[in-house]
Formats: sequence, C-alpha cells, structure tokens
Amino acid sequence: MVDLQNQMKQAVASAAVEQIKDGMVLGLGSGSTAALMIEALGAKLSAGELKDIVGVTTSFQGEVLASKLGIPLQSLSAVDRIDLAIDGADEVDPSFQLIKGGGACHVQEKLVATLAERFVVVVDSTKIVERLNLGFQLPVEVLPSAWTQVQNTLAKLGGNADLRMAVRKAGPVITDQGNLVLDVSFDGGILDAEGLEKRINNIPGVLENGLFVNITDEVLVGEVINGVAGVRSLQKIE
Repeated sequence: MVDLQNQMKQAVASAAVEQIKDGMVLGLGSGSTAALMIEALGAKLSAGELKDIVGVTTSFQGEVLASKLGIPLQSLSAVDRIDLAIDGADEVDPSFQLIKGGGACHVQEKLVATLAERFVVVVDSTKIVERLNLGFQLPVEVLPSAWTQVQNTLAKLGGNADLRMAVRKAGPVITDQGNLVLDVSFDGGILDAEGLEKRINNIPGVLENGLFVNITDEVLVGEVINGVAGVRSLQKIE
C-alpha cells in the first residue's frame, strides 16, 4: 500500500507541474506530495523545459528543497501576485473545503493560497473524505502564552484540543513563526467549515487555523485503477 500511495503522489505531482508555464510566479506548497512537485519543477527548469519561474515557498522545508534544486525564490512580501499555487491537503471534502496543517505550515500556506490567482490542491485518494475532521484533527496555531486559554475556549465550542508534541525532541512542536499548535477534534466532524473558521480565528491568541474555505479552484487526485497510478481532476463548479 505504501508503494501504491507513493505512485499516486508521484502521478499527481507530475500532473500539477504540467500546469506551470514560463514566467509564472508560483506558490510552492509543503508536505510529501508538494515536495515531489517541487522536485519535478526543478527537473524541468534544469532541462530547460521551463524558464523565468519564481517560487514563493510556504515553509522552511520547501525553501531548503527549492534552493537545493536551483529554483529562484522570492519572499511573500516581495511579490504582488502569485499566478498559481500548488499545495497538498490533509483532507478534502465534496465542497472543496480543506483541512491543512499536518506539517504545521498552514499559516504561510493560507497566505500564499489566498494571494494566488489559481489554487490547485494535489492529493492521493486517501485524502478525499465525506466530512472534515472525522479522521484528521484540525490544527490551530496559537501564541505560546495563550495555548491553555485557547484550549479552554475551544472546549466551549465543542472542540477537544491537544497540544501537538514533537516526536524527536522533548516538548511541543514549534512552528516556523515560533508558535504552538493545538490539534482539535469535534464530535461528529465539522459541519459548517466557513462559520467555524471565523469563530476560531476570532479567539484571542489564535494566529490561524487549518480550515481552507472557498479557496480551492481544482483538486488533482492521484488514484490507482487496475494497478496503474493515474490522476483525476476535480474542477470547482461556480
């Protein structure tokens, strides 16, 4: 199953790169599928198949990878537009609402996605769900001094919030912005993503949460049919 999942990720990353054209300012996402996309982009630039590309990364991890591959980069504050942003997601529902932030990069990811003319999400088929938050917790980035206060407020909204702890170091996960992450579960999942996104972001001490609402233009889904990895495009209907 792991090999099949990798094949799906590779297929969808390659399909996403086919949408990139010369001269574009690109939002380069975070996570395993986005990393494959960045590698495919680097290969096309090296081969001369693409030129005059500028990337804006959504994480320090992506910045390191893109720099290693020779992809020209600019900071978000240095660009006034992003033509196309390509990023992964932890969950995608039928309305194209997302949960992101498994890698704790959702603040920069949302900044890049909202600035982009087109936002394309690349996922394998395991990330498509009927309802958000049944299988994946919602990340909420909080100021370090406010995490217990925010945790208590989230409980009043019906959310069970756990402080995300690091795996290979003692203590909590620290984001690229120097903050902490609460992972939140709501009984029965999330029914009103748009309303919940606003309510959570209005809590004092919250920087941003991982609900991406009404942003996505297209979802490229990697799937295996008859043992062969392919890509299905889900287009948003206006």
